[in-house]
Amino acid sequence: MEDTSGNKDKQICLGLVAHVDSGKTTLAESILYQSGQIRTLGRVDHKDAFLDTYELEKDRGITIFSKQAQTVIGDRQVTLLDTPGHADFSAEMERTLQVLDYAVLVISGADGVQGQVRTLWTLLDRYEIPVFLFVNKMDQPGTDRTALLQELKKELDERCVDFGKDQSREELLENIAVCEESLLEYYLETGEIEDEAVRTLIRERKLFPCCFGSALKMQGVEEFLQVFDTFTTAPSYPDVFGAKVYKIARDPSGTRLTYLKITGGTLKVKDILRGRKQQDPEETWEEKVHQIRIYSGASYQAVEEASAGMVCAVAGLDSSWSGEGLGMEEDAQVPMLEPVLSYQILFPDGEDVHLMLLKLRQLEEEVPELHIVWNEQAEEIHVQVMGEVQIEILKSMIEERFGVRAEFGSGSIVYKETITKKVEGVGHFEPLRHYAEVHLILEPGERGSGLVLDNQCSDDVLDKNWQRLILTHLAERKHPGVLTGSEITDLKITLASGRAHQKHTEGGDFRQATYRAVRQGLMKAESILLEPVYDFILEVPQESIGRAMTDIQKMGGSFAPPEQEMDRAVLRGSVPVSELQGYQMEVIAYTKGLGRMSCTLKGYEPCHNAEEIIEAAGYRPQLDADNPAGSVFCAHGAGFYVEWDQVENYMHLESCLKEEKPREEAAAPRSYTLTSSYGWGDEKELEEIFNRTYGSGQERKYGYQKQKNKTLSRAPKTVYAKKKEEEEYLLVDGYNIIFAWEELKELSKINIQAARDKLMDILSNYQGFKKQTLILVFDAYKVEGHPGEVQKYHNIYVVYTKEAETADQYIEKTVHKIGRTHQVTVATSDGLEQIIIMGQGARRLSAKGLKEEIEQASIEIRETYLDHQDTKGRTYLFDQLSEEMSDFMEEIRQGRKAARKETP
Repeated sequence: MEDTSGNKDKQICLGLVAHVDSGKTTLAESILYQSGQIRTLGRVDHKDAFLDTYELEKDRGITIFSKQAQTVIGDRQVTLLDTPGHADFSAEMERTLQVLDYAVLVISGADGVQGQVRTLWTLLDRYEIPVFLFVNKMDQPGTDRTALLQELKKELDERCVDFGKDQSREELLENIAVCEESLLEYYLETGEIEDEAVRTLIRERKLFPCCFGSALKMQGVEEFLQVFDTFTTAPSYPDVFGAKVYKIARDPSGTRLTYLKITGGTLKVKDILRGRKQQDPEETWEEKVHQIRIYSGASYQAVEEASAGMVCAVAGLDSSWSGEGLGMEEDAQVPMLEPVLSYQILFPDGEDVHLMLLKLRQLEEEVPELHIVWNEQAEEIHVQVMGEVQIEILKSMIEERFGVRAEFGSGSIVYKETITKKVEGVGHFEPLRHYAEVHLILEPGERGSGLVLDNQCSDDVLDKNWQRLILTHLAERKHPGVLTGSEITDLKITLASGRAHQKHTEGGDFRQATYRAVRQGLMKAESILLEPVYDFILEVPQESIGRAMTDIQKMGGSFAPPEQEMDRAVLRGSVPVSELQGYQMEVIAYTKGLGRMSCTLKGYEPCHNAEEIIEAAGYRPQLDADNPAGSVFCAHGAGFYVEWDQVENYMHLESCLKEEKPREEAAAPRSYTLTSSYGWGDEKELEEIFNRTYGSGQERKYGYQKQKNKTLSRAPKTVYAKKKEEEEYLLVDGYNIIFAWEELKELSKINIQAARDKLMDILSNYQGFKKQTLILVFDAYKVEGHPGEVQKYHNIYVVYTKEAETADQYIEKTVHKIGRTHQVTVATSDGLEQIIIMGQGARRLSAKGLKEEIEQASIEIRETYLDHQDTKGRTYLFDQLSEEMSDFMEEIRQGRKAARKETP
């Protein structure tokens, strides 16, 4: 094998990333062939690609594990890292990103920008990696270079610039110049742009060069390599040793390998490396490097020394872990991509499940996202996975590695929990001859922020070493919530105060006190359940957009106004992962193969059916012996347990969180833009309906409040306000009703406005009989930038929601505000809305039920009023009198009886 230890000062680590089946591995093959690293071109479909080194990869034709190859481009030594493209293995790809200097984003010219491409673009931005784009498969019929470039500019970044040779230098320089203002001024003055300025723009992610070609046919590959060689710069590194661990693997002989990139100094064989253990950061490890390998494909070269910029595999380390920083390097940030599905692993009868757990821990080192969980009571092993393909790969790996045919049980969604308001958590641990007390401030964080730790404890209150120990305990585990026992997230925990005993405090005491402080704070807080949510892009024919919007709403999703593209409509939004299983096949069915849907993980948002999930979980936090919320105090030489809601009465330190006094004056009412196309103009009346709907601006928080209760069960208690019986509301989901009533649905196919007007007339007539406040809600999805609009149509209110707000979101918000204090009915057949409004105390009425009530009301109107008019004639003056008085007045009118005279 060629010696790759040269060019030490010009090392570049280049990663290839792509959506699956974009030709990424084929491009890697072409680069290695073009640069002289391999003599013959392999092919993925022929199972002889240089970087497809695992049998599973050859069989399936996809990249499962990141692979390394060494080559030379120009005068630079390049480490080429081929990463998985399939979404199920995107966690492996993300781990590799942390060691890249540059990335090549490969896009299929036949498919354009797909869902996974957008995820990759977000990740590349997160890790601040300069990007070159290679649009592959341009040899296929129907590919349009100009259209693809415009799509890249629209979907990814407007600074994507074509660096192809078929355009003039002047045109190229103009396109580069507009990417940066100061460079544009320089270009207008001189007419030139130096190469170094272009390198700087690329390095700072202000310019993204695009090349087009076909990797399979070697078209455009040489041109791309020239662009890459010209406009890249090898990073400089410090002399102090540092390294980033991005992967753990084992070779065919079982040797444990730590894949890392040297980011400073050098690493030599027999050097001693030190780090902290992943499971217990209090403990450190110290191990010797036995061997340094520089891999290229399946083979490697053993070297005595690795310099800064090199990517190598180290043998001899048994305690290192993926994401660990060595030397001067910090540990890697928490990955953005994480599994959303959890499965139980089932083993054949007679298999020792405890032994398999130990073996699977080895697999977890290599695939950290598995998050293997051992359920002690049920003696079950659960793992988290990204999707069905990863399950099949794991089954093959378990059989190949351990000789056991494992199966996976039914999957479930991975939920998480967070809180809605700031609280103080107190933990005290004081059995005899032990002592520790911890005060933590828990407050909600931004969505996607994970668990953020802070320290505001004074050194005068608690020694620095104890403070560091508490923060270590907070970071060393995933803390369970109190709704379903799911992991907490999007939470900031601040160490506020603490106390140790000079003689009796040990390290383990603060672990107990810290865990109990977190738990006690969660029990006091208002917790909410979070569920994983996909961002989706749904492309369907124009005639199917109504069906698509209705489906997404029923799933509890939200979307922006549809975009029209020729004969297609594009819907962008988000939807819960739990509701989307199998829907892509449904799209293909109802669009007759013309629709397509792409999804990327958006993150975690409040669960749309939280009550149902919490009830199904059956989790009782006060009965969780492994995660106690109470504290242990000591009196008369013996420890005793204090329940979580009584800890403040026994704690030794004062509370660190002062309760805020409520404001005497209510906040100003929210303002709205109110317009009318019907010519009526009583804005005060509209303001009153909004105040009745939304309140005076004081926000009422919603969550699962754990109330203090001195009974043994300590069950949460919810107190509802008494409803105002004199005022009733009826909220109607307009489009849901239109598409549920056959006659309106047929009318909407001809003219949607006519269907809306028809429904408004029907409900106006119905309101005149029922006499309640009726609010009809429509999605204003066709109006870009719409601020929200309320119209009064005769005797009902018609609401058109603001931009990107759906009717169900508006109704949910309204019911949330008034559902506890007014008689509220919501008319919809949307399952999500029905679940939400049930939890808010409102009455549910299906579309069918509303229709039946309206029909019954029409019958009663005819019987009560029209029949009454027929018997009495046109005597409107007497209509509101009682029957006896009406008969008496009618006899007087006809002269059959004289009026009574009052006696003086």
